[in-house]
Amino acid sequence: MEVGQMQRQWVDYTKSLFLEGLLDGQFLQLQQLQDESNPDFVVEVVSLFFDDSEKLLNDITRALEQPSVDFKKIGAHVHQFKGSSSSVGAQRVKNGCIPFRNFCEEQNIEGCIRCLQQLKQEYYLVKNKLETLFAMEQQIVAAGGSIPMLELSF
Repeated sequence: MEVGQMQRQWVDYTKSLFLEGLLDGQFLQLQQLQDESNPDFVVEVVSLFFDDSEKLLNDITRALEQPSVDFKKIGAHVHQFKGSSSSVGAQRVKNGCIPFRNFCEEQNIEGCIRCLQQLKQEYYLVKNKLETLFAMEQQIVAAGGSIPMLELSF
C-alpha cells in the first residue's frame, strides 16, 4: 500500500475515534506537542496512561471486593482515573468516571460495580483503538511517510 493511501486511512480512522466520542480535543493538543525532537511523545504519554489505568482498575476492583468497602478510597482512585483519562483525551472513559464518583459518594456498591464494568469496557475499547492507531502510524513512518496533522473540523 502506498504512503498516501495509508495516510488517508489514518485520517479516516482518527476521525472515527472523535466521531464515536472515544477521543476529544485534548488528544489533538497532545499530538501538537509532538515534534522532531520528541517523535514518540504521544505514544509515551498514552503508554503511561495505559500503565496507570491498569493499576487503578485493579486497585478499584480489589477495593470493591473487600468485606468492608472504603468508598472514599475508591472515589479517590476514580478521581485519579478521571484526571488521567482527561489528560490524554479519552473522553468516554473520563465521562464514565462521573457517575462512578456519585455512586461512591452515595456508598452504592451495586452502582459502583456496574460503573466499574462499564469503565473497563470503555477503557479497553479506547486502548485497543489507540494501539491500532499507533500501529498505523508506525507503518506510515516505516514506509517513509509522515503523520498528517489533524484539525477538528469534521
